[in-house]
Amino acid sequence: MRATDDGDFRAMTQACSLDRRTFLRISVGGSAIACLGSPAVAAGKFDYGVASIDPIYSPFYVAMKKAFFDKAAVDVTYVNVQSGPRGKQLLAAGQISASTTGATDSIALSIAGKQSVLVYCFDDRVPFANILINKEIYESGINTIAKLAGRSLGVTQPQAATWLMAVYLAERNGVKDKVAIRPLGDFTTMMGAVKSKGVDACMATFAMLEKGREEGWGVPLFDITDAATWDKTFGGPLPGAGTYVLADTVRDKPAEVQALVTGLCKGADFIHANTPEATAELILADYLGGYSMASAVSAIGTFKKVWSRDNLITPENYARLTGIMGNGRMYSDAEMAGASYEKNVDVSFVKKARGLA
Repeated sequence: MRATDDGDFRAMTQACSLDRRTFLRISVGGSAIACLGSPAVAAGKFDYGVASIDPIYSPFYVAMKKAFFDKAAVDVTYVNVQSGPRGKQLLAAGQISASTTGATDSIALSIAGKQSVLVYCFDDRVPFANILINKEIYESGINTIAKLAGRSLGVTQPQAATWLMAVYLAERNGVKDKVAIRPLGDFTTMMGAVKSKGVDACMATFAMLEKGREEGWGVPLFDITDAATWDKTFGGPLPGAGTYVLADTVRDKPAEVQALVTGLCKGADFIHANTPEATAELILADYLGGYSMASAVSAIGTFKKVWSRDNLITPENYARLTGIMGNGRMYSDAEMAGASYEKNVDVSFVKKARGLA
């Protein structure tokens, strides 16, 4: 079920010329800037790519709004890169300095020959491994993943984390190669496709589930907040959304990486210490355009059940994730053997931020 040739990845990233006007760039102060501009690789300057506009990334939004990033050490600029694969491409091409997407994207980038390092983890379950299905289709009897055989399931892009979750869930439920997995671009497009029945279902964040329920056209088909169901399907905790940088950045700009990670940890701590309502009120206007207060509060409250308390990636959880990526789903086991924890994860920045070093 492999959709792209990784052998072409390096050439693709070198030739990367995405339309920069499609990106939303926001400075620490919150002011909008029209375009991405030139690659940000100067000391202290970090263009920070985020895969989409979603409450998943609230720790980052809080850090921006509260100015938790030490501006004396790092100047962080927000870039909505619109999908995990785009964030991966932009990082490889040097057009952003750090990326937050599915942790699988960092590992894939390293396997493709551009060594990257995961430095921060948002959660202990993949927050976009939920499945949202059109309510009418669900009520017609398509009420389990196994019954998606012959049906369509939307993802962002081939080889993205949403794609991997779709492949894995289909396989675990006995419908491997029987579900039409359709790349649709981004979460907003995916929701629209489910609402209009352009696809039967899609991989979804909590906010997407909430929006479907709130508007009356969608219901959950798979919900990761059910701990027993999650453990039965995935075997235990694993890193979902992560922040990663190139290995060269870890070597050449450790102070900037530390300032970035420390700010993210402070953002996470604020969320855990405050109500979902307080977090939503802080970030909704500037960072969650298109979400109602009710849906943002609900999503943040749900995310608090799966957001990591320490933001560390353990060897055991990393091994669980790479096991899902291997076995011919995204990569062969031989390819995954080269993606060791020691090469692809650096928890020293989180440990220092949390006084654990």
